[in-house]
Amino acid sequence: MVMGSAMLVIAFVLFTVANPEQADAIYGAAKNFIATDLAWYYIGLMSFTLFFSIWLIFSRYGGIRLGKDNEKPEFSNFSWFSMLFGAGIGIGILFWSIAEPIYHFQSNPFIAESQQLTVEAAQVAMRISIFHWGLHGWGLFAVIGLVLAYFAYRKGLPLSIRSSLYPIFGERIYGPVGHAADLLAVFGTVFGIATSLGLGAQQINAGLQYLAGIEVSSGNQAILITIISVIATISALTGVDKGIRILSELNMHLTVLILALFIVFGPTAYLLGAFVTNMGDYLFHAVELGFWVNPDPESLWQGWWTIFYWGWWIAWAPFVGMFIARISRGRTIREFVLGVLIAPTLLGAFWITIFGNSALFMELFGNGGVTAAVNEDITMALFKTIELLGMGQVLTLLFAVICTIMLVTYFVTSADSATLVICTLVSMGHDHPPARYRVFWGAAIGGVSAVLLFAGGLKALQTASIVAALPFSVVVIMAIYGLCKALRADRQHVRMPVEETAEKVPSGV
Repeated sequence: MVMGSAMLVIAFVLFTVANPEQADAIYGAAKNFIATDLAWYYIGLMSFTLFFSIWLIFSRYGGIRLGKDNEKPEFSNFSWFSMLFGAGIGIGILFWSIAEPIYHFQSNPFIAESQQLTVEAAQVAMRISIFHWGLHGWGLFAVIGLVLAYFAYRKGLPLSIRSSLYPIFGERIYGPVGHAADLLAVFGTVFGIATSLGLGAQQINAGLQYLAGIEVSSGNQAILITIISVIATISALTGVDKGIRILSELNMHLTVLILALFIVFGPTAYLLGAFVTNMGDYLFHAVELGFWVNPDPESLWQGWWTIFYWGWWIAWAPFVGMFIARISRGRTIREFVLGVLIAPTLLGAFWITIFGNSALFMELFGNGGVTAAVNEDITMALFKTIELLGMGQVLTLLFAVICTIMLVTYFVTSADSATLVICTLVSMGHDHPPARYRVFWGAAIGGVSAVLLFAGGLKALQTASIVAALPFSVVVIMAIYGLCKALRADRQHVRMPVEETAEKVPSGV
């Protein structure tokens, strides 16, 4: 399992470096096929997992504890929510929270050409942006995290994707079937996190250009990935209790600070009113958006936006699901799903509102400038918006420094969490995987991110996440079926064979 997954990643890197044009053609063809012929599948799967997670909250299984019946949660709610948000979407939402609303403000399938760049267009832009970062993605994360936590802490199986297949395949999960499931999870995690780290490196480079005049280039971004990957690997070596938890809490404090500064120095009343409006508008249209498949075969919009996001969320699911499971032992199913669905969705919507509506306010009622900056260089969206807040030179520089630090800390948190998750997968669910695994996979994640940037920048990053999600999506469906079988047996007090042999096959072996 360890050698197989390592060789797969190394083979991808070598092939892409040796044959960049051929690799770009292959990855592009795969992405186009998925975006045009399988859009319905990605959209249906994401909506199904959301409704399934909501059903779990109100079902008779909600009181089942992820662990022994008398276990208590290991982490406080603040630490838990901080790690949920930091590992789940932190670095990605920093990249897109201004750029995405500005793109949709200019054009999207839900507004007529005559409505572009209007107040109505701005509201639709915010609706779409929050939708892409909202309940559908977190519903998927909740389901995968619950599957992992339930089978590991309730049934004594390894903390690994293969364990979700036990009700279907039994002891065969310790053979090729289980290896294949974990391998697909590793593959998805590597390319999902590589997408996020590539976006983060681009924006950190933009921040350094804004602050110190450092040129924006693939070479500088590769250097940034290398440096920060080393820091992330050191953090991963310290484990969840130390490096990852401390950095996640630092991220949350910085997030609160930066949001407060935007509210204070931005159009305060407008932003707070916009949040209330955005949440109502999003919730009213969430089901409609969740089932919408673009009927225009010539349109590329859904492939570049919704399908990219759904592929990214699916590819990230084993990583975030595993990480959520690691920090959620002792919580009930109802508490777990409610927390994972509601807290990050609310914070994400608030974040996008404060950042996105600040930029839109400037475009609608101010002197503008953000749209032009986004169209010229998407990575400069955040820093241009800060500049246009008109806080004065000193505060503007301080603001930009804090945002750049946030990018670095979110980068590190995502990378070290992913490293720990992959190591757990390849070591059959071991709680403390060997240090050599953490070093190798920390380097591998950084290497894939750098290669994707050199292979085609943002386009290659989007393609990687969409394609990597497809094979793992099959495992998602099987895992949900396995969970349903196990929950039914748990509720009826029917012991699974694994519970009778738990001492022979302990978690972490």
